[in-house]
Parts: sequence; C-alpha cells; structure tokens
Amino acid sequence: MQVILATRNQGKVREFDKALSELGWTVSGLPDNTPPVVEDGLTFEANARKKAETIAQLLQVPVLADDSGLEVDALGGRPGVYSARYAGEHASDADNNHKLLQELAGVAPDKRTARFVCALAFSNPGSPTLLARGECEGVILTEARGEGGFGYDPIFCVPDLRKTFGELDLDEKNRISHRAKAIRSLLELLSVRDPS
Repeated sequence: MQVILATRNQGKVREFDKALSELGWTVSGLPDNTPPVVEDGLTFEANARKKAETIAQLLQVPVLADDSGLEVDALGGRPGVYSARYAGEHASDADNNHKLLQELAGVAPDKRTARFVCALAFSNPGSPTLLARGECEGVILTEARGEGGFGYDPIFCVPDLRKTFGELDLDEKNRISHRAKAIRSLLELLSVRDPS
C-alpha cells in the first residue's frame, strides 16, 4: 500500500518507511504543492486527526499523520504540542534544545523526567479515522549526546539503555520509540478492522 505521511520532515518519513516496510507499505512525504495544515489542536490526537483527515480529503489517498512531541514533568508538560516550535515559529532543532536546556538549568537529575509522545491518525477516504498513541519514558540530559535522529533526540536519554535517542541506530530506535509503540497500536487497530 502507498501511504502519504502528512509531513515534510524527512527524518520522520525515513522512520515510518522503515517501520512499515515489513507490511509492504511504502511511505512518502507530502507532495510539494500540498498546502500546510494549521496545527491548532490542544492535544497531539487533535492535531494528528486534523492533518490526516484534511490531507486524505484533499488528495483522496490513504494518509498517516502523527503529532508528536516532548512532555517534561518539571515544566508542567511543556513543550507538549508546541515541541517543534518551542523556541519560536521558525526555530531549529538546536534552538529548541537550547531553550529547553536553559529552562531546566539547575533542575536536579532525578527531576528531569520526560516522555516522548506520538499520536497517530490513519485516514483512508470513506473509512473512519483510526487513532493510536505511544509513549517512551526518559530523562533530559544537561548536554547533547549523539549525532543521530532529529529534534530533541540528542538530549533525551532512555535510562535502561543509558543512551540518548541520538545515539541509537534506526533499528534500535524503531523498537522502543514512542512512534514504534504508536505504530504497533495502529497496526493492531487495522488488523481488527480488516483481518485480511
């Protein structure tokens, strides 16, 4: 199945394409001429649903959309749905990481708990939209480690592995990440709806 992933983030496209290739799915990003969808929802689920349904209706193809981000306990759950634009509308990953680390300056290591959250929405024209969610618990380090991944990956450490997402290879990340968990939940929903 050919599926459009409602993003222009090539890091996300690579992760989803690798994770779904075993099913015979081919994932590609948004066509260049696709208008942006304003992410004005208050939850990850609301944003994912809006993107999936809007793009599926526009292109008349199956669309998978995610809204994902980082929730930091010491910051009351921020940056949350504003993760991609935490340091401003056109902020880079480095800008967002810098702002987050500044806000956590002086916070004790045991109080730097956080989780990556991924909400997925799968919209196929003519069928109900499916929603799934995955989370991965971790802690925010005081400095970046690793060159892989994107976003907050270099400062998000998985305690059991003692590695940041930025230090994991794609196969490792796809086993434990919030996206991997959301994808597994979505696939369970798809198999219930369509056993074939």
